[in-house]
Amino acid sequence: MSLKITDDCTSCDACVSACPNTAISAGDVIYVIDASRCSECVGAEDSPQCQMVCPADCIVQFETETKDALLAKYKAIHG
Repeated sequence: MSLKITDDCTSCDACVSACPNTAISAGDVIYVIDASRCSECVGAEDSPQCQMVCPADCIVQFETETKDALLAKYKAIHG
């Protein structure tokens, strides 16, 4: 997993539509990021769009993946 939403999430829904990989969904209490779909926007944008639109600033780096691995993930999702 690359990014994670912390407990500071206010469930505002801003991040969901910003994600080009549809990796973000509502969890039990807060929104969650599907690690298998998160490419940190590599392949689509210059920076993670969810982080840019999050008013609570609660989307953080969780585990580091190489840019090549993130791009491969994006390409697998989008063909």
